[in-house]
Amino acid sequence: MRGARVHNLKNVDVDLPRNAIVVFTGISGSGKSSLAFGTLFAESQRRYLDSVSPYARRLIDQVGEPDVDSIDGLPPAVALQQQRGTPSARSSVGSVTTISNGLRMLYSRAGTYPRGQSILYADAFSPNTPEGACPRCHGIGRVFDVTEPMLVPDDSLSIRDGAIAAWPPAWQGKNLRGILVTLGYDIDKPWKKLSRKARDWILYTDETPEVPVYPDRDCEQVREAIKRGDSPSYMGTYSSARRYVLQSFATTQSQRTKQRVSRYMQISQCPDCHGKMLKRESLSVKFAGLDIGELSQLTLTDMAAKLRGAIADPPCAEDKNPEKTIVATRITTDILARVESLTTLGLGYLSLHRSTPTLSPGELQRLRLATQLRSQLFGVVYVLDEPSAGLHPADTQALIAALDELKQAGNSIFVVEHDTRVIQHADWIVDIGPDAGQHGGEVIYSGPIEGLRKAKQSHTAKYLFNHKATASSAAESSVREPAGWLNLEGLERNNLHGLNVDFPLGVLTTVTGVSGSGKSSLVSQALVELVRQSLGQKLEVEVPSTETDLLEQSEEVSTGGQIAGGMDHVRRLVTVDQKPIGRTPRSNLATYTGLFDHVRKLFAATSKAKSRRYDAGRFSFNVAKGRCSNCEGAGFVSVELLFLPSVYAPCPACHGQRYNHKTLEITYRDKNIAEVLDLTVETAHDFFAEVAPVQRALEALLQVGLGYLRLGQPATELSGGEAQRIKLATELQRNQRGDTLYILDEPTTGLHPLDVSMLMAQLNGLVDAGNTVILVEHDMQVASHSDWMIDVGPGAGDKGGRIVAQGPPKKVARSKKSRTAPFLRELDP
Repeated sequence: MRGARVHNLKNVDVDLPRNAIVVFTGISGSGKSSLAFGTLFAESQRRYLDSVSPYARRLIDQVGEPDVDSIDGLPPAVALQQQRGTPSARSSVGSVTTISNGLRMLYSRAGTYPRGQSILYADAFSPNTPEGACPRCHGIGRVFDVTEPMLVPDDSLSIRDGAIAAWPPAWQGKNLRGILVTLGYDIDKPWKKLSRKARDWILYTDETPEVPVYPDRDCEQVREAIKRGDSPSYMGTYSSARRYVLQSFATTQSQRTKQRVSRYMQISQCPDCHGKMLKRESLSVKFAGLDIGELSQLTLTDMAAKLRGAIADPPCAEDKNPEKTIVATRITTDILARVESLTTLGLGYLSLHRSTPTLSPGELQRLRLATQLRSQLFGVVYVLDEPSAGLHPADTQALIAALDELKQAGNSIFVVEHDTRVIQHADWIVDIGPDAGQHGGEVIYSGPIEGLRKAKQSHTAKYLFNHKATASSAAESSVREPAGWLNLEGLERNNLHGLNVDFPLGVLTTVTGVSGSGKSSLVSQALVELVRQSLGQKLEVEVPSTETDLLEQSEEVSTGGQIAGGMDHVRRLVTVDQKPIGRTPRSNLATYTGLFDHVRKLFAATSKAKSRRYDAGRFSFNVAKGRCSNCEGAGFVSVELLFLPSVYAPCPACHGQRYNHKTLEITYRDKNIAEVLDLTVETAHDFFAEVAPVQRALEALLQVGLGYLRLGQPATELSGGEAQRIKLATELQRNQRGDTLYILDEPTTGLHPLDVSMLMAQLNGLVDAGNTVILVEHDMQVASHSDWMIDVGPGAGDKGGRIVAQGPPKKVARSKKSRTAPFLRELDP
């Protein structure tokens, strides 16, 4: 490759071996993904699509053309990224892995049918086809409905006073009230005093009568007007509260309306198919004594055991349907081979029924990897984005074996990775850096791993070859003693059954265990919910705006158990997760951290802005008076190309600056507002050296290693790890009060060991200020430098959910039952 200039890459030249495992390393933001995905994969896909018909090209999600001079000898590439794409309520583990296809064939050809029922084709066992989908829930397994308490939260109110909260606001609601008056209903009587028959008709009727409306008159006056033949103001059509809510959610294009009506909806299991999504005829067919819905709800490990048992006996002479037995054996053998590739990658605790929006990015990527292992392609470049994310070291070994299998099949493996185990296993290392953002984008080293020792600028080398020294300098401190204990009893959540656990307070605790063992169920769900409840905080529920969001929310289960003691030491709870800080490019680093409010005030305080009477709102790209009218403050416009991917071009009016010309005339220290948003955190730190509130926010961002991000960097361009660190930085700039419980779920995801050291320094600072920090983590360096460890397991799914070992890391390392202990001992043998 010659002359790569994608994002921060500085005219990079590099030669890479084929049929090898090549790992791209470097600190967060150094340019690894720009090289692996933005350049190599993008160019490979572009070349492949050049050979595809224009019609087919339109159906493929295409990436842009990379800025590179030349790439020679580049094979076709397959990208296995952590991005989940558009979440769909119908996408499941079974559909992503194609195992469901095999199961449908198995039930169609080798299932046991009820007497007299005709044979069904495979499509009849799919919830995504008209032949198979349950007619009541349309193949989703759950039904949307409304109830009176949801539609009418306060039954002491009258209809005129807003008893039916679900009704549309403003004129439309007034219109419905006017129609009810014409129909003879008393809208001034408290709701609870109306008859059951009247209440049911108003809320649930499917009738849509059209009647004359006479606004601001009561029932008696309307009757008189109709008798006299007075002309009405208009003819109004009635729609019941249920009809309005369900129809609005299904058809409206307005996110605001969707979110508003979703509050009044309830989701329950479909009473016809009991959540199995299929028609009754399809569910009447059995294999191994189970219908296809029941088999799909088992964990992959349990499903494999069932299938093996069903084909254990070979066909015998007495067999009335030997061909059926042969077909069952063939199809089942193929399904078992596919399941084995998933269980090898540590995913045996998942079920085929599990929807993909509920999976972590790491789980989703490993599902795709397992599918590729079965595809038996060769001569392909596989580009993987941190496949070890969310993996326990025990599972990482299985991942490495899978990568070896792909390589032995004749493929090239390009991996963007921070995990030292994966790096050490590579045939070739490409270290990008030396630092992040504009200080990165260069190849520090390219070659076999041993040569990396001599690369003096490499941060990776220091951690690979001298990790003990660097780890100890990062967070070595005497183990702190707990200031108290938070006692949890009888926890019930997912695979936790009656679990008792004590969390130490005033120290840093790491919760470890293999993927799927129950760590997140214990910490991010059970602990968070019970502490919130105890503090009297309402659970922060994001209002759903799509069917998928609503279905995801409905799958949430409540936590059983209680806090038996220790809450006198906890006054506040802060959870720092990896959810995006915003769903649109209008949300960015500056707006989320609050520093943009201070920046806008600085611009509004300049003499030129004052003379023009510009307030701080003028400097927001979301407000009409300040933003560019052509792109409405987005900074870009979409150009539709018929046979090529849509191109986002800088807005021709503002040239990508988002603001109108008049707003850009105002400058602060010779920079306009658009130029300030284009500064990196690092350069902005020097630029705003005299502005204390802005400095505080920028220093917090620098402390968590985000100096390379631009202030105006859209939320949609940030990784989950970056979003999590922005949330942590936002919290760090607040005044520390002590007695706060901080909970972080895998905060080292996507972090280079150098960035992990910076992160740990901040977390230790929080503990030293009198707070408690609890991490769910797979990073053994982090675990070994915590004050207390709780190891959950021993296995995943039903084989997990118990406390295997707990105590200071040195004590846990001696445990014979813990699968984490051997990896701790490696660090300190």
